[in-house]
Amino acid sequence: MIREFAAGIRTLLRGFGLWRTRPGLMALGLIPAIIAVIVLAALLVPLVIGMPSLSTWLTPFADGWIEPWRGLLRTAVSLVVVAAALALASVVFSALTLTIGDPFYQRIWHAVEVDLGSPAPADGGSFWTTLGEGLRLVLLGILIAISVLLIGLVPGIGGFLGAVAGVVLTGRLLARELTGRAFDARDLSPADRAALFSGSRARVLGFGVATQLCFLIPGGAVAIMPAAVAGSTMLARDLLARTGTSAPSASGATMTPPPPAPNAVSSPLPPPPHLGAGSGAS
Repeated sequence: MIREFAAGIRTLLRGFGLWRTRPGLMALGLIPAIIAVIVLAALLVPLVIGMPSLSTWLTPFADGWIEPWRGLLRTAVSLVVVAAALALASVVFSALTLTIGDPFYQRIWHAVEVDLGSPAPADGGSFWTTLGEGLRLVLLGILIAISVLLIGLVPGIGGFLGAVAGVVLTGRLLARELTGRAFDARDLSPADRAALFSGSRARVLGFGVATQLCFLIPGGAVAIMPAAVAGSTMLARDLLARTGTSAPSASGATMTPPPPAPNAVSSPLPPPPHLGAGSGAS
């Protein structure tokens, strides 16, 4: 499990290799990330600045408590709220960046597919597909933020558990979302994708957690996004290769190598039809 988790982290690092081969294309991927960061910073900075007042408003029952208990409680509440806000901000950032930068990231995805050989049989989805997936990502991010807030209510260790849960849940969601373009291009059903993820949970989680931790570094979200798109394409290809899943056929069904027919060599032709009783030898 640890080896697979580390393999997921290395997949993200492999995504940075595209800076060496296609620096101009990766630089274009920074533009939508910068726009998204500016938008989110306008929302997050006031929240962080006003956190002392917000934590006091959320805990009026602690006004009569003596120090240090009142301060510890309100500090823990502030940490939980910030952790939930960062979890939500990460998925909103991804959704907003992928939607704004769809033309740029589609070119990065296609470049990785071509470099790895046997590119996908179709494109990675239209702008409206990306927009719909972005909205779904935001809704799931809201659920994660609520979960982090609820976990943070656990006495004593709630703040720590909430922060860890935020990174793990958000990282898992990011990994699944970023690989969506490669899977959309192969017309894989939700059941097919679930099977791929279930067979490599630790690897997917390693990639997602590493991406989420980079998002938490100041300026890291901008720097990591092009590499995350490239790395997620590599991750999707790794999952497909490990399970032997191939491209879909023209009818839309996933093609897998057929099993060898029994007695294929000794009986290449079907047996003759049964002869009637009257036509046989007596």
